[in-house]
Amino acid sequence: MTATFSPNLLTAGVSETLFPQPCTLVIFGGSGDLSHRKLLPAIYNLALDGVLPANFAVVGFAMDDLDDAKFREFARSGIEKFSRRPLVPAHWPDFEKALFYVRGSFNDAAAFQRLKARLEEVEPPLGVPGNRVFYLAIPPTLIDLSVTQLQAAGLVRPAHGPGPFSRIIVEKPIGRDLESARQVNDTVAKAFDESQIFRIDHYLGKETVQNVLVMRFANSIFEPLWNQKYIDHVQITVAEEEGVGTRARYYETAGALRDMVQNHMLQLLCTIAMEPPWANTADVVRDFKLAVLKSLRPITPKDVDKYVVRAQYGPGFEHGVDVPGYRREDGVKPDSTTETYVALKLFVDNWRWSGVPFYLRTGKRLPKRATEIAVTFKHVPEVLFNVNPAAPVESNVLALRIQPDEGLSLRICAKLPGPKVKIYPVKMDFRYGSTFGEQSPEAYERLLLDVMAGDATLFMRRDAVEASWRFVTEILNHWQHSSTRWLPEYPAGTWGPLEADKLIQADDRKWRTL
Repeated sequence: MTATFSPNLLTAGVSETLFPQPCTLVIFGGSGDLSHRKLLPAIYNLALDGVLPANFAVVGFAMDDLDDAKFREFARSGIEKFSRRPLVPAHWPDFEKALFYVRGSFNDAAAFQRLKARLEEVEPPLGVPGNRVFYLAIPPTLIDLSVTQLQAAGLVRPAHGPGPFSRIIVEKPIGRDLESARQVNDTVAKAFDESQIFRIDHYLGKETVQNVLVMRFANSIFEPLWNQKYIDHVQITVAEEEGVGTRARYYETAGALRDMVQNHMLQLLCTIAMEPPWANTADVVRDFKLAVLKSLRPITPKDVDKYVVRAQYGPGFEHGVDVPGYRREDGVKPDSTTETYVALKLFVDNWRWSGVPFYLRTGKRLPKRATEIAVTFKHVPEVLFNVNPAAPVESNVLALRIQPDEGLSLRICAKLPGPKVKIYPVKMDFRYGSTFGEQSPEAYERLLLDVMAGDATLFMRRDAVEASWRFVTEILNHWQHSSTRWLPEYPAGTWGPLEADKLIQADDRKWRTL
């Protein structure tokens, strides 16, 4: 495990490159699903890639009755099932020596003292100098308790003092509206300075999302066109093929707007719409993303029904198999009005984007799993090759595929071979896998490395979290006070409700086929 590190795509070319520091990753909820499926496989892949610090440890903390040996078995099973790289038997003995477990309850002060003692026991033999990253892979209701116990146990070090560092990673959801988000932020701020807090949104760690700014600002052909003079509209789609599954009880309290739009999709919008930052440092990049959130035109209560569509999936088919509608899923109320699909029409009211609509849509039980940002450019003038209004020349479209099959494509118009001039749209396609010949790192791999390095560029700052909630809460409040008893339904396995089609068709546009 050598301490080499590939530069952040957003900081490539910057004179100072940050490196991950020797540390211990303490996973609260270490025996949970997130740890099993994402965090432990991510750490293992980083170890195989040789980018973990040479001195590193993982300590799981949870209530389940495990010891070090059982925790290592738990980690191995997660890696064998979910890792992007297969487990290497010859490598495993060295890796598992750095995995430890402490059993305890989050309301038990003595358990946190045991955690402190265990850290002081295992770190010196591994050469870890006391640097610690605390990952809150726990329900939001346990955040206050965990932070309070950490501070009471003396496990939180000052942000700017000498000696080892303490950092904390907070998973979404950060609140369920503006007021609760502020409460979560206040809770964490009682013990940690803002510079120590890393609010994680795994979408920002995806390779293609990181490449959006590189595509925009490292290629001179795009930036002159990236404005209301040349761009007709932008579509952002996050489609999920599966239903709510075992997450029904959580989803009933969340819905698509909270679960996907408030965090993932608004961050994608910020990345595609932000102004060129003057430096590639964390706060500068995040300042420019915040400016986009502050420029969003508020959707007032009287305009919610005009600019926002919500719906639920009904009975239908997934790969030819009958699947139930949302209100028939286990854990869902029969009269639920929780949305599994939402579409929005947004405007960024600044000079660059004045009058350009941003159409967002996300839903469950759609035909495929796909995330895409599509930038549609304006039509060419109605002269020369575009003189027939009944058959207009198709617009150029730049599509950035976030998942799966990461890459980007550019649709342009070309002449069909033959004696007559016939225009036909063709696609220039770039795929990460075929070009670079290897699988992209998982988002959590990249983000964990950045926390170890102290690089907060890809993490949400408090003001951005609250700005996004401020925008979304207006919509949520309107829904809460409406008398709606039943939402429109779309058959499972289709692209959403007719109301979403009408939203975009009212502007003589249509949703892209993914």
